[in-house]
Amino acid sequence: MIPYSLLDLSPVPEGVSTAQALKNSVDLAQHAEIWGFNRYWLAEHHNMPGIASAATPVVIGHIAGHTSRMRIGAGGIMLPNHAPLQVAEAFGTLRELYGDRIDLGVGRAPGTDMATARALRRNLMPGHANGETFPQDVQELMGYLGDMPEDAPVRAFPGTGTHVPVWMLGSSTYGAELAALLGLPYAFASHFAPAALDHAVKIYRDLFRPSAYLDAPYFMLATNIFAAESAEEAVYLRSSMMQTFANLRMGKPGKLPHPVEDISSVVPARFIPALDAIFAVSATGTKAMVKDKIGALIDRYQPQEVIFAANIHDHQKRLRSFEIAAEVMKAS
Repeated sequence: MIPYSLLDLSPVPEGVSTAQALKNSVDLAQHAEIWGFNRYWLAEHHNMPGIASAATPVVIGHIAGHTSRMRIGAGGIMLPNHAPLQVAEAFGTLRELYGDRIDLGVGRAPGTDMATARALRRNLMPGHANGETFPQDVQELMGYLGDMPEDAPVRAFPGTGTHVPVWMLGSSTYGAELAALLGLPYAFASHFAPAALDHAVKIYRDLFRPSAYLDAPYFMLATNIFAAESAEEAVYLRSSMMQTFANLRMGKPGKLPHPVEDISSVVPARFIPALDAIFAVSATGTKAMVKDKIGALIDRYQPQEVIFAANIHDHQKRLRSFEIAAEVMKAS
């Protein structure tokens, strides 16, 4: 059995408050710990009414305070939005509060639209608006978390000497190459951008250089999981997330929609092929069906770990979907 983990965007369903969505995340994390999940990651997104994890380090601390064994972290922090020193201080603080359970995944994307990126002040520093300084920022961040000399002009307090594990995240080959060159673990966002998956995994493994952080490549595959007692119900549950992606493409972000029986009744036909492509690396159906799909993905990509995501409107149905994922992984 390979380790399995959970990616939570802390979705805010239609008809549900943000406060309740955050309570749901705590409940999900506590169940995930019982079910044997290895990590519980939250992601940074901004200006999205349907996501409650914008202040990602705050939510990570909240989740970590309500769990005891599972690793808790970011999947991820969009580094161009922040000064590396501030990220090091935030995650160094989390490390001091919760011990060696904290992960820090970093990505190059803004995690939002360009107007919001400007509101985040990403455009004030040369190169930061388009991610040109990302490789340097990653190395600067790792330096702050490492053992810096006492006479260094700038150190992170808390942060220095905490050695919070840094992961590279990506949905293209850029992150794969950088992760390989820096010798970092790599997680590919195939749960929403699977097109470059095969190429990215090959690049990461072919170019990987052993480092002080990692001796050999460590690849984590991301997949959505929509599991239910019947195939029809699983497809029905998936329709909420499909609507979310369609609404984003139409420039209409909102809360997580109620599921529908027929996705074509609420999404224009021109978006359906793109949605099918987005969910190409996803497992939908009964326990037996998702077992076959997950098994096929593991056989093909040989990941060292799998991370599951699922934005499902009904919290109890979402719990059950992740429970089935854990049952499948334990039986593999």
